[in-house]
Amino acid sequence: MLAPYASRPEQSRGRRHPEPPAPTRNDYQRDRDRIVHSTAFRRLVYKTQVFLNHEGDLFRTRLTHSLEVAQLGRSVARTLGLHEDLVEAIALAHDLGHTPFGHAGQDALNDCMREHGGFEHNLQSLRVVDELEERYPAFDGLNLSFETREGILKHCSRENAQRLGPVAARFLERTQPSLEAQLCNLADEIAYNAHDIDDGVRSGLLTLEQLEEVDLFARYRAAACREHPQLTGRRLLFEAIRRMLSDQVYDVIASTRARLAEHEPASADEARRLPPLLCFSASMQADGAALKRFLRANLYRHPQVTDTTSRGKRVVKDLFEAYVGDPAQMPPAYAGAPRLHRAVADYIAGMTDRFAIREHERLTRQRLF
Repeated sequence: MLAPYASRPEQSRGRRHPEPPAPTRNDYQRDRDRIVHSTAFRRLVYKTQVFLNHEGDLFRTRLTHSLEVAQLGRSVARTLGLHEDLVEAIALAHDLGHTPFGHAGQDALNDCMREHGGFEHNLQSLRVVDELEERYPAFDGLNLSFETREGILKHCSRENAQRLGPVAARFLERTQPSLEAQLCNLADEIAYNAHDIDDGVRSGLLTLEQLEEVDLFARYRAAACREHPQLTGRRLLFEAIRRMLSDQVYDVIASTRARLAEHEPASADEARRLPPLLCFSASMQADGAALKRFLRANLYRHPQVTDTTSRGKRVVKDLFEAYVGDPAQMPPAYAGAPRLHRAVADYIAGMTDRFAIREHERLTRQRLF
């Protein structure tokens, strides 16, 4: 039961390369299926979220994070009457362009590419689905629908928007993406904030006592203790996180419904011309910002994490220098590409953490991990 403002596959702006419709799937289901079967999606299982994959079997990876974003997004989409399949496709694809070693790898690769157009994982995700996947005889990439591609492109400079054309036009026109894309952005935020708490405590770098500094977490922990006084340890942590996740989801639903009632968009295109409609309440937005500051100071900048990320940066920079100096060390499709530096960036960005570590050891005879 879609709302009037939901995206509809039969009204899609289409694919870059026209294809006949699938007999049993709508366009957004088809996009999701292509993403799930892509090489880039499989690689996410060995790409860092916060902790490297080899540091523990139960830490989040880019793959499990993407699945959690899809689950949260679909739940909200169903309640608001948005198109669940489009939300799922965007959520599953939003991190396809991430480098090994998380944001540290992206920063290192951006430094390497500073004189050659830079590097940004969000743009790289679009590049993966538009150009780098090689699965079909008639075109490069996955040939996804406009709406899925638009949702993947979360950030974009004016310069890149002019280069990318219609999929990035909203950055020049100052309009919004679909409501499904707006929802994925919030689901991403809800997922990584909550689950980085879980991984931080599991790793021993955060304690429940430290988390008492964060109002957003502390009030749910207190509520869990009042209702279940016997709870301790991981059960208490899980219950507090569960309550926090649920409340954030309900807050998004209530706040978004209020904005929808205020603006009454009659179609998906009309919703694009309005201010952002998917939102937290002001109080929840402030609580979320405080949680982000806490995680930045106490987890992402923890000496153990920064030591690992600094080594990851060195791996990326050493690999970039080695491949530019000797392109034959890469597979022929990359070594013979007309834009060498961009091809090197594509090759490194596609690596998993463990493959990048092995390649670094092979090329430098150094063991950093």
